[in-house]
Amino acid sequence: MQKNFKLTIEYDGSGFHGWQVQKGDPTIQAAIEKALAKMVGQRVRLIGAGRTDAGVHAIGQVANFNCNTRLGAETLQKGLNSLLPPDIVIRECRQVAPSFHARFDCKSKQYRYTILNQPIPEAIGRQYAWFVRQPLDTQAMQSALEQLVGRHNFSAFEGAGSPRQHSTRTIMAAAIEAAAPGRIEISIEAEGFLRYMVRNIVGTLVAVGSGKLTAAQVITILASGDRSRAPATAPPHGLCLVKVNY
Repeated sequence: MQKNFKLTIEYDGSGFHGWQVQKGDPTIQAAIEKALAKMVGQRVRLIGAGRTDAGVHAIGQVANFNCNTRLGAETLQKGLNSLLPPDIVIRECRQVAPSFHARFDCKSKQYRYTILNQPIPEAIGRQYAWFVRQPLDTQAMQSALEQLVGRHNFSAFEGAGSPRQHSTRTIMAAAIEAAAPGRIEISIEAEGFLRYMVRNIVGTLVAVGSGKLTAAQVITILASGDRSRAPATAPPHGLCLVKVNY
């Protein structure tokens, strides 16, 4: 019987070359497809809500797949979690309507970027936060971030080779908060993202927080559409895909 299943996936991206299958490199998609093939006895194509880059993490990635199987969602979830490496966990598996498509039905995605902002780095948890020693002005960063909310051409914050038809995106919500002493979290929800868009925005916000840029200069950079005018890209390990909304 042909069935369509929706997976909610958590993963530590440290040891992977991103989500999408790449020849010769370990990826999240490839690992799950391999485990699925063992369970259902056929090759399965996994459709992800979106790609995450090498080193980026997720607690709420979503994917779906179609296959002919008698297995139920609960059996698939337990079986996958027994076959997958410990840095990939299927948080939920459920059968959905045949028409459901993880990518095309997506309304928005929420990312969170974590910065460790204190004089001394941490050994435990260092793979999930960008260590920035210099004190950051979060109010200045918030002022700059607020200017990016709405529909804009984000080509100034777009990485090379971005798979897109245009560079216009809508940021629906964005915020900065001190999650704990010395820890800053930047949350951004948008209908879609360009390659490295969140990390390029974060790199720019850190420049604002350290006094190298002003919020007004960020607007000028955005309007220019020139990637070379924006600061360096933030490293991948501080970024996490939190939720995909449908």
